[in-house]
Amino acid sequence: METLRQKLKSIRNVFTFKKPQLSKQTLSYTENSFKESEIMKGVNVYHRNLSKEEIEAGLHREFIGGMWEEIGKLQFEFLKQNGLRPEHNVLDVGCGSMRGGLWFVNYLDSTNYAGLDINESLIEAGRIELEKANLMVKEPALLVNNQFEFWKFEKKFDFAVAISVFTHLNFNYILRCLIEVKKVMRPDSKFYATFFEAPSPVYLEPILHERGGIQTCFDKDPFHISLLEVKSLANLSGLKVEYIGEWNHPRNQKMLCFTL
Repeated sequence: METLRQKLKSIRNVFTFKKPQLSKQTLSYTENSFKESEIMKGVNVYHRNLSKEEIEAGLHREFIGGMWEEIGKLQFEFLKQNGLRPEHNVLDVGCGSMRGGLWFVNYLDSTNYAGLDINESLIEAGRIELEKANLMVKEPALLVNNQFEFWKFEKKFDFAVAISVFTHLNFNYILRCLIEVKKVMRPDSKFYATFFEAPSPVYLEPILHERGGIQTCFDKDPFHISLLEVKSLANLSGLKVEYIGEWNHPRNQKMLCFTL
């Protein structure tokens, strides 16, 4: 029988490479939410739900890429430097197990954080993280959904953030995300998202990113994409995009800012 230590090693090896009634104090899941992540089979590893034992052992922190404190704090500080205040509403796209969510929920006023992820086990792990940090009193809204249906939160957002999300998605899913996030943006909203940058469109060769040692591909996870391709997707979704680029991500992911 595979031990937790063996499973953790396996997870590390893989990485290197809903209308719901949102409860104010508990998580909200869609019906048959264990099937939500099935759509990612053949796209990335996030179709797999972690077991209760794996979550108890803390494997959810490794499963979403590790660097728990470093990347959690990095994204929070980035949004603060770009105008985030406690009274703002924040949408965390691909929130996972709350690597960034813990920082945002702690800082924001009650009910101002919403997180969506495709993987129910990661949302459950995130709930446990929030409970351990005594942050469920801030009433974060969490949703399992595989279609980026952010409108189900029934509110508009001042900021949205997707850290290490587009890096695991192909063009179709990125476009769907942009189309859906546009529906919940205010005229002055900003949607920050990271990506692995390719030097030109349809860049079929693998790219080894020296910082972090991640190898990305055009057509398999983790994915790279060129800025021109990003601009094309933004245009199709009706959004504008600004290239921010460097923001000190430890694995060399670059930053984008989408606006209406």
